[in-house]
Amino acid sequence: MEFASCSILRPQSFSTIFHYTNSHLYAFPKTHLNLGASPFSPAFPKSSTFPGKCLHFHRFTASSSLSGADEQNASQELAVLLEVDGVLIDAYRLGNRQTFNVAFKKLGLDCANWTEPVYLDLLRKCAGDEEKMLIMYFNRIGWPSSLPTTEKESFIKNVLQKKKIAMDEFLMSNSLPLRPGLEEFIDDAYSEGIPVVILTSYSKSEDAISRSIIEKLGNERILKLKIVGEKEVEQSLYGQLVLGKVYSSGVDDELATEAMKAVSAEKQRIAEEVASMLKLNVDIDTTSSESLQKIIAALRAGAENAGLPVSNCVLIAGSQSGVEGARRVGMPCVVLRSSLTARAEFPSANAIMDGFGGADLSIPKLKSKKWF
Repeated sequence: MEFASCSILRPQSFSTIFHYTNSHLYAFPKTHLNLGASPFSPAFPKSSTFPGKCLHFHRFTASSSLSGADEQNASQELAVLLEVDGVLIDAYRLGNRQTFNVAFKKLGLDCANWTEPVYLDLLRKCAGDEEKMLIMYFNRIGWPSSLPTTEKESFIKNVLQKKKIAMDEFLMSNSLPLRPGLEEFIDDAYSEGIPVVILTSYSKSEDAISRSIIEKLGNERILKLKIVGEKEVEQSLYGQLVLGKVYSSGVDDELATEAMKAVSAEKQRIAEEVASMLKLNVDIDTTSSESLQKIIAALRAGAENAGLPVSNCVLIAGSQSGVEGARRVGMPCVVLRSSLTARAEFPSANAIMDGFGGADLSIPKLKSKKWF
């Protein structure tokens, strides 16, 4: 079952522009109004909204005109979206091992200490899975004698919790440097009139810590940036329309929710019917992961804050999830390798770089787009 089968949810197609109340334009060409992984995708074609309506979403107003000249100018523009983890900083290389040792010390585990060779060996054998690294390590040296076998799982969780606290403190410390070349990259973008947006809403470091990292750039440079955190995502048009904050005029949110449930139920019913013929058990997840939805919402909000369609923005990613989110919304993506992703593969990325400046990532390269 598709949403298009419900007449109440079948809109007519026309191109759209969105106006801030201060007359700033947010242009979405016909080919770039895809709502990504939203469950509304079948109901809302890429170039559609509700005809004859004027939709109000707090600071936003939608109208139904976009000149060919505006579309042409938008296609020639560029914005850069930056993740925090692995892009602004390489905390994994600088602090991950040390913060594990801080956690061991806080728990009174004097016999536990990760030297560089021990840490790298665990990292390689467990593919970076920190829970598996701890289990392998204590299987080697022995678990605390006072620890009951049934409490090993809670013990591991306690270590990881203490490690996270230590990492958060490290991230907010003055001793953590930004990645080399980052400041020059931002300055070059500003001099070229290219908006730079930093995405903090889905950072593993959490929004407050991410903003403290951004403060390392200095007040003058921060004024050149746009920062998109959880609040900015919620206030964006995409956040209000798709994430349940506001639905369009004339469409009841409860009806929309029930429609989504009906589609999921129908997909599950068909899958079970086929599976029964094949004598199989099946349980299909018809929803996208919450984390991926969060990333998609941040990318949409980032493009909206930059004032450009997603196809005119480039995500500089440090995570596999960021690359996948960019792929879902049709946003070009460049991976900036870090110590955590040094050996990872990113088949969906448009390019992979080792750092900022020089032969690696630069504004002239992004402007040329020849390597996309």
